[in-house]
Amino acid sequence: MRRLLLAAALTFAGLAAGAARADEVGSFSNDWTGNELTVEAVPDPDIQGVTCHIVSFSRSVIDRLRKGNWFEDPSNTSISCRQTGSIVIGKIDTSKHGEEVFSERKSLIFKSIAVRRIYDRANDTLIYVVYSRQVKDASAKMAISTVPLFNANPTWTKGKPER
Repeated sequence: MRRLLLAAALTFAGLAAGAARADEVGSFSNDWTGNELTVEAVPDPDIQGVTCHIVSFSRSVIDRLRKGNWFEDPSNTSISCRQTGSIVIGKIDTSKHGEEVFSERKSLIFKSIAVRRIYDRANDTLIYVVYSRQVKDASAKMAISTVPLFNANPTWTKGKPER
Protein backbone atom coordinates (compact mmCIF):
# COMPACT_ATOMS: atom_id res chain seq x y z
CA MET A 1 0.00 0.00 0.00
CA ARG A 2 2.88 2.37 0.81
CA ARG A 3 4.40 1.78 -2.62
CA LEU A 4 1.11 2.60 -4.30
CA LEU A 5 0.74 5.82 -2.29
CA LEU A 6 4.35 6.79 -3.05
CA ALA A 7 3.83 6.16 -6.77
CA ALA A 8 0.65 8.24 -6.75
CA ALA A 9 2.39 11.10 -4.90
CA LEU A 10 5.34 11.05 -7.31
CA THR A 11 2.99 11.06 -10.29
CA PHE A 12 1.06 14.03 -8.92
CA ALA A 13 4.29 15.90 -8.14
CA GLY A 14 5.57 15.22 -11.64
CA LEU A 15 2.39 16.50 -13.23
CA ALA A 16 2.54 19.68 -11.17
CA ALA A 17 6.24 20.25 -11.86
CA GLY A 18 5.95 21.42 -15.47
CA ALA A 19 6.59 25.11 -15.92
CA ALA A 20 4.01 25.56 -18.70
CA ARG A 21 0.49 24.16 -18.97
CA ALA A 22 -0.62 22.19 -22.01
CA ASP A 23 -4.09 22.59 -23.48
CA GLU A 24 -5.42 19.74 -25.62
CA VAL A 25 -6.44 21.12 -29.01
CA GLY A 26 -7.14 17.88 -30.86
CA SER A 27 -7.05 14.10 -30.75
CA PHE A 28 -7.86 11.21 -33.04
CA SER A 29 -7.62 7.43 -33.13
CA ASN A 30 -4.89 6.15 -35.41
CA ASP A 31 -5.83 2.45 -35.53
CA TRP A 32 -8.68 0.02 -34.89
CA THR A 33 -7.57 -0.71 -31.30
CA GLY A 34 -8.26 2.85 -30.18
CA ASN A 35 -4.68 4.03 -29.79
CA GLU A 36 -4.81 7.81 -29.97
CA LEU A 37 -2.68 10.76 -31.02
CA THR A 38 -3.21 13.87 -28.91
CA VAL A 39 -2.19 17.38 -29.95
CA GLU A 40 -1.52 19.91 -27.18
CA ALA A 41 -0.74 23.63 -27.35
CA VAL A 42 1.98 24.74 -24.93
CA PRO A 43 2.64 28.47 -24.69
CA ASP A 44 6.19 29.33 -23.65
CA PRO A 45 5.78 30.61 -20.07
CA ASP A 46 8.56 33.21 -20.42
CA ILE A 47 8.05 34.29 -24.02
CA GLN A 48 4.72 35.80 -24.93
CA GLY A 49 3.80 35.16 -28.57
CA VAL A 50 5.43 31.72 -28.97
CA THR A 51 3.37 28.53 -28.85
CA CYS A 52 4.58 24.96 -29.27
CA HIS A 53 2.30 22.21 -30.48
CA ILE A 54 3.18 18.74 -29.24
CA VAL A 55 1.69 15.51 -30.57
CA SER A 56 2.01 12.39 -28.45
CA PHE A 57 0.75 8.81 -28.43
CA SER A 58 -1.76 7.45 -25.90
CA ARG A 59 -2.22 3.70 -25.64
CA SER A 60 -5.72 2.21 -25.73
CA VAL A 61 -7.17 -0.23 -23.22
CA ILE A 62 -6.90 -3.00 -25.85
CA ASP A 63 -3.21 -2.22 -26.36
CA ARG A 64 -2.62 -2.12 -22.59
CA LEU A 65 -4.36 -5.51 -22.16
CA ARG A 66 -2.43 -7.01 -25.07
CA LYS A 67 1.01 -5.76 -23.97
CA GLY A 68 0.44 -5.94 -20.21
CA ASN A 69 1.92 -2.58 -19.27
CA TRP A 70 -0.90 -0.52 -17.77
CA PHE A 71 0.98 2.44 -16.40
CA GLU A 72 2.92 4.02 -19.25
CA ASP A 73 2.58 5.46 -22.71
CA PRO A 74 5.34 5.42 -25.32
CA SER A 75 7.51 8.51 -25.39
CA ASN A 76 7.02 8.99 -29.13
CA THR A 77 6.49 12.75 -29.39
CA SER A 78 6.90 15.48 -31.98
CA ILE A 79 6.99 19.29 -31.65
CA SER A 80 6.44 22.38 -33.76
CA CYS A 81 6.89 25.89 -32.33
CA ARG A 82 5.83 29.11 -34.05
CA GLN A 83 5.30 32.79 -33.46
CA THR A 84 1.61 33.19 -32.61
CA GLY A 85 1.61 36.86 -31.62
CA SER A 86 3.87 39.77 -30.79
CA ILE A 87 6.98 38.34 -29.12
CA VAL A 88 7.81 39.64 -25.65
CA ILE A 89 10.78 37.89 -24.05
CA GLY A 90 11.01 37.89 -20.27
CA LYS A 91 13.89 36.61 -18.20
CA ILE A 92 15.20 33.49 -19.93
CA ASP A 93 18.26 31.33 -19.47
CA THR A 94 20.59 32.15 -22.38
CA SER A 95 23.28 29.58 -21.44
CA LYS A 96 24.16 26.69 -23.75
CA HIS A 97 22.03 24.38 -21.59
CA GLY A 98 18.90 26.53 -21.87
CA GLU A 99 15.98 25.73 -19.61
CA GLU A 100 13.09 23.33 -19.32
CA VAL A 101 9.77 25.00 -20.12
CA PHE A 102 7.41 22.00 -19.95
CA SER A 103 7.33 18.40 -18.74
CA GLU A 104 4.68 15.70 -18.64
CA ARG A 105 4.66 12.20 -17.13
CA LYS A 106 4.29 9.21 -19.45
CA SER A 107 4.45 6.56 -16.70
CA LEU A 108 3.88 6.35 -12.96
CA ILE A 109 7.51 6.96 -12.01
CA PHE A 110 10.30 6.52 -14.52
CA LYS A 111 9.34 8.20 -17.79
CA SER A 112 8.41 11.71 -18.87
CA ILE A 113 8.74 13.98 -21.85
CA ALA A 114 10.19 17.45 -21.52
CA VAL A 115 10.60 20.56 -23.66
CA ARG A 116 13.80 22.59 -23.32
CA ARG A 117 14.32 26.05 -24.80
CA ILE A 118 17.80 27.12 -25.93
CA TYR A 119 18.62 30.59 -27.28
CA ASP A 120 21.00 30.57 -30.27
CA ARG A 121 22.64 34.00 -29.98
CA ALA A 122 24.61 33.81 -33.22
CA ASN A 123 21.45 33.18 -35.27
CA ASP A 124 19.01 35.06 -33.01
CA THR A 125 16.77 31.99 -32.84
CA LEU A 126 14.83 30.17 -30.13
CA ILE A 127 15.31 26.39 -30.27
CA TYR A 128 12.81 24.01 -28.67
CA VAL A 129 13.76 20.37 -28.13
CA VAL A 130 11.23 17.78 -26.96
CA TYR A 131 12.86 14.66 -25.52
CA SER A 132 12.12 11.59 -23.48
CA ARG A 133 13.49 11.20 -19.97
CA GLN A 134 13.46 7.49 -19.36
CA VAL A 135 15.61 5.67 -16.83
CA LYS A 136 15.47 2.43 -18.83
CA ASP A 137 16.77 2.59 -22.44
CA ALA A 138 18.02 6.19 -21.97
CA SER A 139 16.45 9.23 -23.64
CA ALA A 140 16.99 8.61 -27.32
CA LYS A 141 13.64 9.91 -28.61
CA MET A 142 13.64 13.61 -29.48
CA ALA A 143 12.42 16.24 -31.95
CA ILE A 144 13.39 19.88 -32.58
CA SER A 145 11.70 23.09 -33.69
CA THR A 146 12.99 26.65 -34.06
CA VAL A 147 11.51 30.15 -33.92
CA PRO A 148 13.76 32.66 -35.71
CA LEU A 149 13.60 36.14 -34.19
CA PHE A 150 14.82 37.81 -37.41
CA ASN A 151 12.12 40.28 -38.50
CA ALA A 152 9.98 39.32 -35.48
CA ASN A 153 10.92 42.57 -33.70
CA PRO A 154 10.78 40.98 -30.23
CA THR A 155 10.65 43.07 -27.07
CA TRP A 156 13.24 41.98 -24.48
CA THR A 157 11.96 43.05 -21.05
CA LYS A 158 15.38 42.40 -19.42
CA GLY A 159 17.46 43.64 -22.38
CA LYS A 160 18.66 41.61 -25.37
CA PRO A 161 21.78 39.55 -24.59
CA GLU A 162 24.97 40.54 -26.37
CA ARG A 163 26.14 38.29 -29.17
